Amino acid sequence: MTTALEIPSLTILPLTVSHSNLLADAKAAVLVLFPDWADKDLALVQCKDGITNKLVRCTNQQKDLSVLIRAYGKNSERLIDRNQELINIHILSEYSLCPPLYGKFNNGIVYGFIPGDPLKAPGMSDPHVSSLVAHRLAEWHQVKIPGPKTSKLFPILHKWFNEVIAVYASEPSTHRFHQLFSIDTIKQELAFLQKRLEAINAPVVFSHNDLLCANIIYNKSQDKVSFIDHEYATYNYRGFDIGNHFAEFAGYDCDYSLYPSKAFQLRWLTEYLTTATGAAPTDAQVHDLYREVNHFYLASHFYWGLWAMVQSSFSDIDFDYMEYAKMRLDEYYKQRDVMFSI
Repeated sequence: MTTALEIPSLTILPLTVSHSNLLADAKAAVLVLFPDWADKDLALVQCKDGITNKLVRCTNQQKDLSVLIRAYGKNSERLIDRNQELINIHILSEYSLCPPLYGKFNNGIVYGFIPGDPLKAPGMSDPHVSSLVAHRLAEWHQVKIPGPKTSKLFPILHKWFNEVIAVYASEPSTHRFHQLFSIDTIKQELAFLQKRLEAINAPVVFSHNDLLCANIIYNKSQDKVSFIDHEYATYNYRGFDIGNHFAEFAGYDCDYSLYPSKAFQLRWLTEYLTTATGAAPTDAQVHDLYREVNHFYLASHFYWGLWAMVQSSFSDIDFDYMEYAKMRLDEYYKQRDVMFSI
């Protein structure tokens, strides 16, 4: 497999961008990476949509060019394969599906900026924009990356479950966790979910796995969408990537009244399959994918529920991860029998 050091033209910077000195350290990294840039020309602003990392946009006003500096979240390597992220960006840029990777520092990366506006949760259901997303995701799913084409979904879920056990087994500060969740119940439910979903034999594709509104950039002047933040991208079940996207219509507030209707999903899935296969799908193909997606929708809640449980133990970002985990798992249990009846 390609490693970070084997990625062509990747500059490795012996610098650390501290969360407590974010803008100054980010500027220092940029000035080392781009030695012809002048300090006086740079404008930096922190982007605050994310809940994993610290992100800064640096604009060279003289050149009218922006780059992004991402300082990884504290201990986030327990959740994310950072070397895989570098490989993802490098390969996606070769497919013209993301901007270039300029450099890596001790705890983060510098990469290209995509002009446009992140979607907001209500905008996810816009008929035109959502159609663009369906076409773009179908293109994503054609990407090939090094390594076996096998789904990482359940290996990741079991890894995160083991992280939860390690974190919450003995520390006295975990009282809230034990009030909200049962390790034994989660373990049993994970085994049940794995058995049901693996029986579907869903196609495995290169998946984004985190296609929420803030990770979809709409450039109105070009009428195109782009996907950003590729740290969770890997081979996964097609149904998971689409089901997770539909789950994210609810936003961080988990307003599941925004979950797309069956009619909306059927239109979206028709657009997706048309791009993916190069031909108009049959009604049966669309309905089969609808069933697949709504079964894997359940896995999305389990995925981010476990993720949030792990994050709650170490992240220094101001976000109530434990409450978020509860909302995701509550929705899982609420919808489990409904979705499996489709």
